[in-house]
Amino acid sequence: MNRKWIALLLALILALSVCGCAADKPQTETAETTAAVETQTATGQSTVTDEELTQTAQWLMEQIPQPTYGSVGGEWAVFGLARSGVAVPKEYFEVYGENVAAYTAEHGGVLHAKKYTEYSRVILAWTALGKDATDVGGFNLLIPLADFDQTVFQGINGPIFALLALDSGNYEIPENPDANVQATRQMYVDELLARELPDGGWTLTGGEPDVDITAMTLQALAKYREQPDVAAAVERGLAELSFLQEPDGGYTSWGSSNSESVAQVIVALTELGVSLTDSRFVKSGNTLVNRLLEFRTENGAFRHIPDGEEDVMATEQGFYALVAVSRAEQGKSTLYTMTGE
Repeated sequence: MNRKWIALLLALILALSVCGCAADKPQTETAETTAAVETQTATGQSTVTDEELTQTAQWLMEQIPQPTYGSVGGEWAVFGLARSGVAVPKEYFEVYGENVAAYTAEHGGVLHAKKYTEYSRVILAWTALGKDATDVGGFNLLIPLADFDQTVFQGINGPIFALLALDSGNYEIPENPDANVQATRQMYVDELLARELPDGGWTLTGGEPDVDITAMTLQALAKYREQPDVAAAVERGLAELSFLQEPDGGYTSWGSSNSESVAQVIVALTELGVSLTDSRFVKSGNTLVNRLLEFRTENGAFRHIPDGEEDVMATEQGFYALVAVSRAEQGKSTLYTMTGE
């Protein structure tokens, strides 16, 4: 028996001794904890270090010294930092809170007339900070998401992020007296199911599955898999993401291999409790985390494309994907679940 097979046999014995057999696994064990155990067992160690998280967090704070309302340099940076466990000066989050509260009050609680993901994004960051989304500058940002027609008007991103925002803090949907159709969570779930492509997966436009949209839809549906239709759609979505994965472990979207698509798939798997070393997502020995880290620079930032410059948006998404991995490996609640550790 050569050294390779001896090493594999020893690794298998070690894995079984750590995890135990499936029949002995406690029924109360959560899917996210299961994924964390499988990931750590398969690799033998954490795939994301505290040093890597801290370095990337520091880069973000240096690039965004005054975080405020905005899709780049605003909520996503604050969201990732708040969920990371990295030591962040309290003044940094206070500045963001003051800026967003002032902006919301100045605009009478109207963040956008048609693009309701603006409300969802702020709710996610606000909740990550331990704040209540019913009071942002004196306005309840949950009320707009109670308007079903307005929320889905912009397309599939509307219901995706409405569910993520509402579920992040386990918020009740308030009554919206101005809505033609009062929203419910189930309506948003059904809307996503109705938008599934014939062969599985989801897209922003066109008839071919898009990696990012499919991954984000799976993130939103993760908490609804007790419904058979949702569970089946999720499995079809995972199959599409596995099929679309490149031999290097990454993804090509809109014609280019990019870090953001990898980041969204990582977050989807951690939300679903799927191991990051699941054989469906390891191509030619390359894992999603391995591929994502190839976009990371020596400064801790991320590039959008392999030979690109350091990029804030790519770093925001790359960072919170690493946070999602770290939380899974520590057995903590998922990135978007903010009602527990």
